[in-house]
Amino acid sequence: MEIVVNDNELLRIDKYLGLKTEFSRNKIQKLIKDEKILVNKKMVNNNYKVLNGDVITINEESKKNNTLKPSDIKIDIVYEDDDLLVINKKSGMVVHPAPGNYEDTLVNALIGKFSLSNDEIRPGIVHRLDKDTSGLMLVAKNDYTHDKLAKMIKDKTVERYYIALVKGVINHETGTIDAPIGRDSKNREKMTVTSLNSKKAITHFKVLKRYPKHTLIECKLETGRTHQIRVHMQYINHEVVNDPLYSKTIPNNSFGQLLHSYKIKFPNPRTGKILEFQVPPPKEFLDILEEVVKS
Repeated sequence: MEIVVNDNELLRIDKYLGLKTEFSRNKIQKLIKDEKILVNKKMVNNNYKVLNGDVITINEESKKNNTLKPSDIKIDIVYEDDDLLVINKKSGMVVHPAPGNYEDTLVNALIGKFSLSNDEIRPGIVHRLDKDTSGLMLVAKNDYTHDKLAKMIKDKTVERYYIALVKGVINHETGTIDAPIGRDSKNREKMTVTSLNSKKAITHFKVLKRYPKHTLIECKLETGRTHQIRVHMQYINHEVVNDPLYSKTIPNNSFGQLLHSYKIKFPNPRTGKILEFQVPPPKEFLDILEEVVKS
């Protein structure tokens, strides 16, 4: 790619290219460091201020991950445009490859079908859902969108809502759990509410329906910590039903926790238009809920 500067304003090259291309600022700075961006065929640093008439050459090669293998797995696409996907992830699917599971993840399914943001480990993945949590997720098709969506999530302009069936009857209509979450020192697979090496975590919830021994709730995340809803509900003694990791009782089937990302709302990263999507819980979730209603 070649760009001829036709501006009189003296801007740093990373800022200038951030305006003229779809690369993120971090990506531009990395390309400059890797000598992939030249000005008048010479190397420059990030502080270089472009001049009228400068010829900027960008030798950016799209790196396709050669270590990840595409998998022929059906994906439920709720929305798609040139920049992003909104998908309905099924329960039981791991989001991205990790030690012990390098195939049949959501990433493996995506790379065989779509052009994604250029991340060597988790291409396209802006945020994640636990393996046994079903529902809506955002996927970025390019670096520009990935950078924008990540910032929107950090700035809390992406609204994420979940439905969960929890044990016990919650008597108040709404609540907010503000409790920091960190790694459990006794079990590294688990997270816990702790003041040690933890991060701020806030979950808002409201009661949708009460049953004799259970409560159906809606949760809205203000932060996005690992296992956040599951940990916070355990913390207030209302564990998510069927949770294999945080429940005190052994789940009576293999479906996993009854936690579903049912609604997501966010401005389109390019146009600013508000997008909102909803999907119902999977059949297995509804079947277990029906058993609770009958009990």
